[in-house]
Amino acid sequence: MTGAVRVRKGVAHGTSSLYLASGVVFLHEEETVWEAMLEGWTMQQIGGRNSLKSSVDQLVAAVRAYQRFSGEWPWQWSATSFDEWMAHLVGVRHLAVSSLRKYQQAVRNFCEFLCSPHYGWASECEQRFGTHPVQVCHEYNSVRHLQAYEGDPARRPLTRDELQRLLDHADDQVDVRLESGRKGALPAYRDATLLKVVYAWGLRAREATMLDVTDFYRNAHAPEFREYGVLQVRWGKASRGGAPKRRAVVSLFDWAVDAVEDYVENVWPLMRSTRTNALWLSERGARLRPRELSDRFKQYRDVLGLDPVLSPHALRHSYVTHLIENGYDARFVQEQVGHVYQSTTAIYTNPRELHQTSENLQVAWPAWLGNGDPRTWQACA
Repeated sequence: MTGAVRVRKGVAHGTSSLYLASGVVFLHEEETVWEAMLEGWTMQQIGGRNSLKSSVDQLVAAVRAYQRFSGEWPWQWSATSFDEWMAHLVGVRHLAVSSLRKYQQAVRNFCEFLCSPHYGWASECEQRFGTHPVQVCHEYNSVRHLQAYEGDPARRPLTRDELQRLLDHADDQVDVRLESGRKGALPAYRDATLLKVVYAWGLRAREATMLDVTDFYRNAHAPEFREYGVLQVRWGKASRGGAPKRRAVVSLFDWAVDAVEDYVENVWPLMRSTRTNALWLSERGARLRPRELSDRFKQYRDVLGLDPVLSPHALRHSYVTHLIENGYDARFVQEQVGHVYQSTTAIYTNPRELHQTSENLQVAWPAWLGNGDPRTWQACA
């Protein structure tokens, strides 16, 4: 153990002198210095770069995995041992390219931290071990990011027919339980509404499950949506380990607004056993988790015999595709789903006929805005 971290004014987070007392020889010196390095790097990421601890923990886990595989300490690492680890991850563990890059980025960042003169770890190792860390992950032994999308190419949005079948089936589960007198009508109603919200506001699973009832607001430009004109997403996907991103999503579908309004007024109060504002609650009153959303989606998908490649995230892909197909401007769709780059939005789309013009950057409000039921959708000319 390195002991309590000392804080000194003017000394950067992660500096070796904050974690190792100068001139002190430790009983297990290699292990002590190794743990001090990780602790210093963690604090530099959290305190200096304002990264989330959960994200930093993943980076530290990747670096620890490399150390365990190599059996060497960071001041002994070499490009050769790193290449052997990469070969193991590819040949034995069969990691995807995107996962491989995450491991490489973690080791690269850690080595940059150790080699930086700002933090003193190179000189600390030189004094204690007669050698120093070097960068082992470079452009010649790391995966280049040549494609914007590296996920499973089989992933796709739901067709309109598949979407309708899924939502209809979810609604049917409420009726079945009410008519038979079986328990579970409230959770079934919750799940049916949740699936509608995920699709109708283009949400990620975590974004949806982290919603509160207070996240809906009026939209002065769409008074017909009453208190549900805008959805404030507070737990958007973070970038580079930062804080969750917020965004406002404009409501577009009256059928979805009606569904969530009815749920909040008539079902949510019956499921709420505490003073929580969480929109989606389990039978025990706890906030629903993304895994539970995924499990219910898979259950309905399999009962309907839909493509097993479909997941809750396919609802978000469907949202993007259907908006583009129906004439919404790509920039507007990009803002709705919170993509930093328009190229990411383009990857999400799967329109049969996509006609985009660069001149018009205004929202192309389709004729079906006032009648957003999927049953009556008509593609805009």
